[in-house]
Amino acid sequence: MSLAHQFVLTLSCRDAKGIVHAVSGLLYQAGCNIVDSQQFGDLDGDDATGLFFMRVHFQAPPQLADAATLAALFEHTRQQFGMDIRLHPLARRPRALLMVSQHGHCLNDLLFRVASGTLPIEVPAVVSNHRRFEALAASHGVPFHHLPLAAGADAEARRAQERAVEELIARERIDFVVLARYMQILSPQLCQALAGRAINIHHSFLPSFKGARPYAQAHARGVKLIGATAHYVTAELDEGPIIEQDVGRVDHTLSAADFTAVGRDIECVVLARAVRWHAEHRVLLDGHRCVVFR
Repeated sequence: MSLAHQFVLTLSCRDAKGIVHAVSGLLYQAGCNIVDSQQFGDLDGDDATGLFFMRVHFQAPPQLADAATLAALFEHTRQQFGMDIRLHPLARRPRALLMVSQHGHCLNDLLFRVASGTLPIEVPAVVSNHRRFEALAASHGVPFHHLPLAAGADAEARRAQERAVEELIARERIDFVVLARYMQILSPQLCQALAGRAINIHHSFLPSFKGARPYAQAHARGVKLIGATAHYVTAELDEGPIIEQDVGRVDHTLSAADFTAVGRDIECVVLARAVRWHAEHRVLLDGHRCVVFR
């Protein structure tokens, strides 16, 4: 099926009766074909937000196959329910900036998935504070931008480097950023600018085994379960809304190097899932949590 006339509609609003009927009815009356529809109302539990979330994948007739035209079609319904509504043309692949430091397993995995056509994004650039993976980026035909940071760089130097990143994001029309083991803490200013569109990956030992060589620390403690977490970046380090997690079992027969290898494999898979789901507009923010329509 051609993607030329296909769209994903995502919305959130206060939960109320008739939302699904209003959205599906409007699409039907406009001659659209619904391919897939999912919804969730966050009404249960002490921390419920009372919000309703919906994702609809549909095919529009040629005369309506334009995001601005479809947005106008939904304007009355948007106002009626107070919706935050977004329309995404599937013919346009989101543009992702990949950032990396000195561990390249996630970068290599993402670039391979893009090259093999299994990850629906475009990668216009790779940014790193080291040159280690310049050749890897070049082998995939992706421009590499070396933006170094000296050890112990002060806040002014860090912001200067980040401004170069921000200029690249604007110039390349970047939709979202992936920290593919980029081992620099982003400033609150950059976190705010990238709110809801920067994805990070880290091991799932937190709050245990912080600092250097977490897998070696876990090995020394005889850990039996290791994993990885992909989440949106916020100013609170490694505390952003979680998109995806996974785990793997380990035991006493494995070395610290084996622990690291298992952990890195899990990191690759978890980050790739999170990037895919974000690119396919399956992730909606619900306060400090994520609703993920798989």
